Amino acid sequence: MALSKKILNLAEKYRGYTAENLSKLVKISSLSRQEEGVVKELKRQMEEAGFDEVRVDPFGNVIGRVGSGKKILAIDAHLDTVDVGNPENWEFDPFSGEIKDGFVQGLGAVDQEGGAAAFVTTGRILKELGFDRDMSVYFVGSVMEEDCDGLCWKYIIEEDKIRPDAAISTEPTNLNLYRGHRGRMEIEVTFKGFSAHAAAPERGENAIYMASQACLAIEKLNERLKADEFLGKGSVAVTAFVSGSPSLCAVADYARIHLDRRLTWGETKESAVAEIERIVRGMEATVEVLQYKEKSYTGLTYGMEKYFPTWKMPENHPVVQTGVSAFRSLFGKDPKIGKWTFSTNGVTLNGLYGVPMIGFGPGNEVLAHTPNERVPVDDLVKASAFYAQFAYNISID
Repeated sequence: MALSKKILNLAEKYRGYTAENLSKLVKISSLSRQEEGVVKELKRQMEEAGFDEVRVDPFGNVIGRVGSGKKILAIDAHLDTVDVGNPENWEFDPFSGEIKDGFVQGLGAVDQEGGAAAFVTTGRILKELGFDRDMSVYFVGSVMEEDCDGLCWKYIIEEDKIRPDAAISTEPTNLNLYRGHRGRMEIEVTFKGFSAHAAAPERGENAIYMASQACLAIEKLNERLKADEFLGKGSVAVTAFVSGSPSLCAVADYARIHLDRRLTWGETKESAVAEIERIVRGMEATVEVLQYKEKSYTGLTYGMEKYFPTWKMPENHPVVQTGVSAFRSLFGKDPKIGKWTFSTNGVTLNGLYGVPMIGFGPGNEVLAHTPNERVPVDDLVKASAFYAQFAYNISID
């Protein structure tokens, strides 16, 4: 029997197993920096599936391995989720994990514990097939992605000393093959004014007015940002405005705005900062790229600058084409090739460290960060087969 047929048969055989594993993950609340429970459950699932090694690193990432070769393929799924939001917007319990009408329902089913459940089955398939390639396949349940994209992989590469030769992100792609997305960064602009009694505002310098002028100019900046033919247009948005004054009867001597900047191909941290500095030139203002430094659930503090580089893989790259061949072997057709709208751990894996990678995941990304998340069980089955086929197909020099 052809290998692809064996893989598909096993993925289908474990359909219920995969869905139940995801259900168990969804039932555990796992906000960023609070992932301990879901990490323990995924570790248990990996051990049950017969992985060669399973461990939790000091930062809290759970790392399973199948195979013991020198070349490394990493398959990543972040385990943290956003919060529930308004419970009244949910048609079902966000933590039900109910398997109903061919879907697994609940918070994180799409973004993105479905990828983790699928790759547990992949590990089981590889073990059952006697995976004997000269390769180590690392399955990573990563933490704190929602808080700080890629921080988990910065730790894994720099501290755990695991640097993949190729990688797959299991973020939702609707079973399409993704090869990049825009980068992003968080910028803070602080304005200093001079307070005066509000009865005579001309005696002061109002920081709110300065910040407001900057906001209007930033709105115009967004309209003229350039576009890349694949990744699309960059964007900038003011997402917070804070001000302060000695009293409500005084001119504001302080204001601060927060910017979400999405970076298309060719845009850099330096170019994005320079654009804002030009807007506030002549004002008493400082422009700063923010830093992230928080404790993980293990108590370890680790951080990085909140600059998450743009990345894209050429469509003819061997890793992308391995994805195409794996999909074709399993499903008898070519995949749709695209990109994410949002950001992923690829900002570090490829954006910072240049690891060749693709995205392939169960579920539709439009359901990420929305009520009523649910993922098709069919997607879980196909994703678990795809990761196994990819591991067999890839050639790493």
